[in-house]
Amino acid sequence: MPRWRKILYTLLVTAAVVAGSLFGWSVLSRPDTCAEGVERIDGECIGVNGAGYDFGTPEIGDVARAIAQENEKIDGQPHVTVAMMLPLHSDVAAARREMRSDLQGAYLGQLQANEGEGEPPKIRLVLASPGRDYDHQSDVVDTLLRMADSPKDRLRAVTGLNLSLAATEDAVRRLTDHRVPVLASRITGDRIANEDGADGMAKPQFPGLARIIPTNHDVAQALANFNGAQGRENRRTVLVYDRRPDSYDESLAKAFSGIKETGPPGPDAMPFTSPAIDEPGSTGNQFTQIANNICDSEADTVYFAGRTLHLRLFALKLAQMDCTNRHYTIISGSDAASLRQNMTEQDWAQLRGADGKAKVTVQYAAPAHPDAWTTELAAWTKRFVATHHRRPTEDEPPPYLTEPKAALDNLNKLIQTTLHQGTKLGSTPNLEDSRTMLVYDGLVTIGTALHQVQSGDASTVPGLEDVGAEWPQLQSRHRVQGTSGLICLTSGGNPYDKPVAVVELDPGRQGPGKLQFVGLGWPTGQEQPKNCVIPSRTP
Repeated sequence: MPRWRKILYTLLVTAAVVAGSLFGWSVLSRPDTCAEGVERIDGECIGVNGAGYDFGTPEIGDVARAIAQENEKIDGQPHVTVAMMLPLHSDVAAARREMRSDLQGAYLGQLQANEGEGEPPKIRLVLASPGRDYDHQSDVVDTLLRMADSPKDRLRAVTGLNLSLAATEDAVRRLTDHRVPVLASRITGDRIANEDGADGMAKPQFPGLARIIPTNHDVAQALANFNGAQGRENRRTVLVYDRRPDSYDESLAKAFSGIKETGPPGPDAMPFTSPAIDEPGSTGNQFTQIANNICDSEADTVYFAGRTLHLRLFALKLAQMDCTNRHYTIISGSDAASLRQNMTEQDWAQLRGADGKAKVTVQYAAPAHPDAWTTELAAWTKRFVATHHRRPTEDEPPPYLTEPKAALDNLNKLIQTTLHQGTKLGSTPNLEDSRTMLVYDGLVTIGTALHQVQSGDASTVPGLEDVGAEWPQLQSRHRVQGTSGLICLTSGGNPYDKPVAVVELDPGRQGPGKLQFVGLGWPTGQEQPKNCVIPSRTP
């Protein structure tokens, strides 16, 4: 072979190898894309999408597509983007149903903000999944910050945020440090909240953060006030708490510990350690020992600072104990709102015992309940008639009851209209677990703030700081009529004296147990003031 041919052949082979290597490197380095704006990281689909992607969770497919359709409908009109940030993948069926409830509330709130309020700007809703336990929140926050700076996306608020974790706190801190408004509708941990100083003079830890759900401190106070009003001051209580680092568990344990008991002292606090939010680990064995110790004490009420999965295991273990003629009440926080849908018929039977009588009743503070306003209005009317010897006029019932009832009636009507129009939501929204109601209220609150700061020129878009600065104005005349209660935000962006729905899981005598609304608990010990005018706070 001539020398020149050998050289040419060598060059061609070398070029082919280099080209192949470059192609292989390109393929290997290319992100594993799940959908537009979403990458596969550690087996999960992480990112931001508003085009109907379900993040590998079929249960949310219908409602994700409904959101995408609403986004397409408002395209071309003056609008801003709002991100719904929460983990959207789980191997646990109950958790996937909870995600669907959250997104149903987000979609219905988007509809209400876009159609109910009517005025621009409209809301384009995107889903932002940071992965299990918010492990990849940093990547998602990177994207959200770019969207906030983008003249195309115009991100103006982030909501959702369903777990009080250190990673969640990191995400909120970074977003608010960049002046991106955050509306927390589902986290109760005390660490992710601004302090309300005397007359609003405290510097916010998270500038631009607002919450529409009480903190665990306020929840514990509301439960204590409710049970005190029911004449249950003389209970013997014990605290059972999870030592695993978890902002929700830690703040709830601290809040329960701070309750001033008037009855005889109960036994010392009893800790356990779980491996994760959704893993039992060895907690079953730990609960056996704790239940034995409680049985040997005179305690009849347990304050439980832990997550739903562990609450269920503990309740069942306590019911197994042969504590003669003893009935226990377990009191817990808002995370327990998911407990009922995790219970099986066998679980209910175990809580009853062989004689059919309830051995354990679980009481918790739900952020909302669909029976609250009708029940409370009926009780208020009954007291009014007994005192005044006549029926109240239309404008005499208090707004803290009538306005939330009107908001809930409107939500129920919106659900029926949406389903009647053929929009698929994956299931008919079930309001009992409060998720749909809270997230709906969050989107309505964001919509209210957007419309309040919008100038007369519909073509202009509110700035980030304009929206964040609007949160404290949403009180008094500008209060938000939420389905979960009146939303009146303080200077720190906290809901003033927001009531909790005290709910009990009663196993009954047979079949599945009942979820019963038993009353409203108020953090201050009394109802919200007239017209929700927030009183000044002194040092």
